[in-house]
Amino acid sequence: MEPAAVLGISLSVCLVALTGFSIYTAFGPPSKELRDPFEEHED
Repeated sequence: MEPAAVLGISLSVCLVALTGFSIYTAFGPPSKELRDPFEEHED
């Protein structure tokens, strides 16, 4: 394979992995530990 194709595929895989991890953190089981600063200081 050409080096440019390998680089493009590698960057694409990293982007998809980062997006998947972000979605899992935001909506999966770890989201129960997230705090909402706006709810804490609501008057």
